[in-house]
Amino acid sequence: QVHLVESGGGLVQAGDSLRLSCAASGHTFSNDAAGWFRQGPGKEREFVAGIFWNGVTHYADSVKGRFVISRDNANNTVYLQMNSLKPEDTAVYYCAVKLIEGPIATPSSFVSWGQGTPVTVSS
Repeated sequence: QVHLVESGGGLVQAGDSLRLSCAASGHTFSNDAAGWFRQGPGKEREFVAGIFWNGVTHYADSVKGRFVISRDNANNTVYLQMNSLKPEDTAVYYCAVKLIEGPIATPSSFVSWGQGTPVTVSS
């Protein structure tokens, strides 16, 4: 059974940085993709960033140039470095693993999800 635990969220001011972590147990994702998604108040869950097993990354246009996704296969952990945060980045951030089929940017492509970590950016 896959268990994902996100951490690193919090309350910050616009322009600040945060690094989110997602530690996986029960799953070796060295041959898998991982993704970060977010869900803001009253909004649908949206893609933020994804990373394939070979290190290829994809980003939503809204975060490109500000966020960086990375992975540590030895420790089964994926990270999201968030810089130059904006109030519109406020959301609960979720990590996902076990990409079964479909685009990495589509939530339904992933099987396993964490519980989420909240990020609030004040102006």
